Amino acid sequence: MSEYAAEGKTPEVLFWVGCAGSYDARAQKVTVAFTKILNEADVKFAILGKEEACTGDPARRAGNEFVFQMSALQNIEVLNMYNVKKIVTTCPHCFNIIKNEYPELGGTYEVVHHTEFLQGLINDGRIKLKGGGEFAGKKITYHDSCYIGRANGIYDAPRSVLAGLDADLTEMQRAGSKGLCCGAGGAQMFKEDEPGDTSINVERAGEAIGTGAKVVVANCPFCITMLSDGMKAHNKEEDVMVYDLAEMVVNNM
Repeated sequence: MSEYAAEGKTPEVLFWVGCAGSYDARAQKVTVAFTKILNEADVKFAILGKEEACTGDPARRAGNEFVFQMSALQNIEVLNMYNVKKIVTTCPHCFNIIKNEYPELGGTYEVVHHTEFLQGLINDGRIKLKGGGEFAGKKITYHDSCYIGRANGIYDAPRSVLAGLDADLTEMQRAGSKGLCCGAGGAQMFKEDEPGDTSINVERAGEAIGTGAKVVVANCPFCITMLSDGMKAHNKEEDVMVYDLAEMVVNNM
């Protein structure tokens, strides 16, 4: 973003990479896949790089309002300095907090999750999916991430993108507005399990396996981690793959 500003130019969109997309090895693959799509679609995008800090979402969910506000205000200062108007992110947690909770601190932007952004690129003809691609005819299922689904009501966009892959989408019994959390939301990702009979991610992975699908599609780095761990608990990590929507698209362009 600093390079764009130095040249007096404005990118079409700011790609908010997020902590997982920057530092988690699995989520980094999603970041790379999404940037390949942006380049293929000739989207002029920028990132903040080292000027991007954690959104503060985990801190607020865990109850540390002070740390959240420090992180948020730092980010808002940087975003406003660059006069950012539109942000796209691959993380639902980043998406939700920047879109819905930053405005109260002075940060108001058009925030788009990559599921909707991908749908827009396809609808506008900026990227084309090849029929009969890698996933043609394969049974897949889709996991609704909480912060995209129930928190923001985005259900159709990811399914619309998946429809273009010629795959056999089979819904889990708990899907859409009744979808089951992967178990990571509300900062649960960063704490030990509480006593109980089973872990939520193991139960959710079992529901995905029950559909007979060979691929589980998610749109959240936390969900991908939790579902992948759930598959390992069922000894299905070699049989059922967990992918982000961007990875599905980039393999079929």
